[in-house]
Amino acid sequence: MSVSKKRWLVLLFACLTNLCLGSVYAWSVFAAPMAEYLGTVTGTVITTADLAIVYTVANSVGPITMISGGWINDRFGPKTVILTGGIMFGGGMILSGMASSVGMLMVTYGLLGGLGLGMAYGCTISSCVKFFPDKRGLIGGLTTAAYGFSSVLLPPVVNVLVEKFEVKMAFVIVGIVFLVIISVSSRFIFSCPEGFVPEGWNVPEKQTASGEEVNKNWKEMLKSPIFYLMILLLMSGAFSGMMIISQASAVGMEMIGLSVASAGIAVSVLALFNSFGRILAGLLSDKIGRVQTLTLACVLSVVGNILLYFCGEGDLLLFYAGISVVGICFGAFMGVFPGFTADQFGAAHNSVNYGIMFIGFAMAGYFGPTIMKTAYYKTGVYTQAFLIAAALSVVGISLTVLYRICNKKK
Repeated sequence: MSVSKKRWLVLLFACLTNLCLGSVYAWSVFAAPMAEYLGTVTGTVITTADLAIVYTVANSVGPITMISGGWINDRFGPKTVILTGGIMFGGGMILSGMASSVGMLMVTYGLLGGLGLGMAYGCTISSCVKFFPDKRGLIGGLTTAAYGFSSVLLPPVVNVLVEKFEVKMAFVIVGIVFLVIISVSSRFIFSCPEGFVPEGWNVPEKQTASGEEVNKNWKEMLKSPIFYLMILLLMSGAFSGMMIISQASAVGMEMIGLSVASAGIAVSVLALFNSFGRILAGLLSDKIGRVQTLTLACVLSVVGNILLYFCGEGDLLLFYAGISVVGICFGAFMGVFPGFTADQFGAAHNSVNYGIMFIGFAMAGYFGPTIMKTAYYKTGVYTQAFLIAAALSVVGISLTVLYRICNKKK
């Protein structure tokens, strides 16, 4: 079988791996029963807002292993990196089922799981982008969509497991299943041969003429002013999604008055549009350009956050419209940025370069949930957080304008 055909097999198992890793987006479904369990064990009142730090840590530490795993991937290939990441991620979930305090959960799910997630996730995306220079937007969309789609599939499964076995055993069962799936998938993902060109695709003239200059390593990338615009743009664009995903279930219950089951459906709806946005934006960015697509996503994000700001008790349609738009926009950033980074700095060192760029996502993963939690504690409602998110989306629009100016001068 030719490499042009084998690359689709690599894509399939990379997406299967990311489907497992994306369970981090379903954290809000685990959070409510886990908060109740830990409250019983410790004899204190623990809320989902108290557990938001666990989700924050899991998303914040990812770039550490994305960068180190990218370095290993570039030298030794993706099999070992993905297997190691899968063991850490699955093991972290299994150990989370044994947690008896918020601190322990932060270590098992947040640190161990988050580090494993970053290692495997960065490797699957970078490996696939190298195999598909002809479809970078689409492939970035598909690989990240599989990651996002996990929170469509997982919430109803977790709810059933919690009802039958309680939340501790739910963590253990899910962790074992993911550990096995990722371990098997890692055996089918191999390195892209150097200089690979897909059958029937002609390298664009501008890439041929400047190929050596385009492939920048991380040191050269950090010297470029455009890098700093891009990483700030990623943080601004991912902020709304990370903020809302972290407590989507709680927001639905407290703002709109949803039941626990209905709030779980809201999480799935948000995840569905998140996944859809990744594929749609990836395809669109191949047609109209990466920056134009991201500008459109920022504009729509402002609209989505304003809709959520005006939500109140019983405003079901307005709530679903708001989270759907925010989900699409968040997905757009996650789907477009792998290809965007490779376009700007080359595919040769994209494993490490995208890992560094992903720090922008980690910053959104830290500041988004933290600001939402702070706003809720200060005012007792979430509305102020939505205004802050809308403002950051406006900042994102400004950054796309600055990017165009800098890129034109370059």
